[in-house]
Amino acid sequence: MTAVPSLDPARFWHEHLTTASPDLLRDLLATFIDTLMGAEADALCGAEYGARTSERTNVRNGYRHRDFDTRVGTMDVAIPKLRAGTYFPDWLLERRRRAEAALTSVVATCYLLGVSTRRMDKLVESRGITRLSKSQVSRMAQDLDEQVAAFRTRPLDAGPYTFLTADALAVKVREGGRVVNIAVMVATGVNADGHREILGIDVSTAEDGAGWLTFFRDLTARGLTGVKLVTSDAHSGLVAAIGATLPGASWQRCRTHYAANLMSATPKSSWPWVKTMLHSVYDQVDADSVHAQFDRLLDAVADKLPAVADHLETARPDVLAFTGFPKEIWRQIWSNNPNERLNREIRRRTDVVGIFPDRTSIIRLVGAVLAEQHDEWAEGRRYLALDVLGRSRLTALPDTQEVTTPQLPALSA
Repeated sequence: MTAVPSLDPARFWHEHLTTASPDLLRDLLATFIDTLMGAEADALCGAEYGARTSERTNVRNGYRHRDFDTRVGTMDVAIPKLRAGTYFPDWLLERRRRAEAALTSVVATCYLLGVSTRRMDKLVESRGITRLSKSQVSRMAQDLDEQVAAFRTRPLDAGPYTFLTADALAVKVREGGRVVNIAVMVATGVNADGHREILGIDVSTAEDGAGWLTFFRDLTARGLTGVKLVTSDAHSGLVAAIGATLPGASWQRCRTHYAANLMSATPKSSWPWVKTMLHSVYDQVDADSVHAQFDRLLDAVADKLPAVADHLETARPDVLAFTGFPKEIWRQIWSNNPNERLNREIRRRTDVVGIFPDRTSIIRLVGAVLAEQHDEWAEGRRYLALDVLGRSRLTALPDTQEVTTPQLPALSA
């Protein structure tokens, strides 16, 4: 005889869910989300978590945490990481939620401070905002400022950071009743796991040696170590700060910036063939071929364009520093400044605002954009293979390729 259940499950759950506390609802939702993400991750791996089977094609590799705002409060969602490839629950989370919130906060701050009122009205409308109170703006700004501050001051404990890239871009800000340009300094690096990271962001009145020295001192204080090669433009203050704070690191002059510098010394009629020959230097298959092609370029311009030849000869050790490292990393180092694409994304967001009301709003927006990009890099595939990184750390470069350190003014601690 079959026993008749004394409890109707549907009615039981309905009664408890309608009268449940937010904590219970949050726990149930968390369990449901974790189960779904786990099932999707298992499907990508070809086997259940912990199962040993020949059908397995991938394995789990820990979790990465993201905040998820719900009607029952903010939840900590643990997204499964995979050893190869990536998994992200697009059905649950928005990849760009933090940066969009930052943009909304900055626009609202500009609006309340009376910056280009007509333009701010259009911007607010374009963001789908019909009304913003001072209390709403205050709450948004406080939350974002805390997130960005935590991101900017986090320990750099995923090193050694074998390769580092530094660059700056100018942003307009209103100070002292005038609109001025300030430098937003950004550094990225490749960590011990082969992934790229946003290492730091700061603003400075000018892109000078003192600003860059303070920036790099902060990075080293937070744990930046193991840097073998730094890629940047040839700004004297930046190069000097690299030499002062990262002793033993070599400096690779950015290909994009150097091409522009070289063209300034080249007659316009000669731009096409000089550019073509310069680019051909980077297309060689090994270090000997790179140097041989550079010699051919020097021979080609020596008689016709002596100023260009002098420019090339002076820059040679800095332009060809990448040849001291495994050729597998050459494309990442010199194909373009790795920060150029990042700068374009920052520009896309900052152009919406135009003129910032203060430096805090710049840090808020740009910091959130960079934190968002940092998360995407952590979710994506490795930038460099681990064996290539290992060989790069053992590379001993000639002394002629090390950064020359000009004298810098002393800064207080």
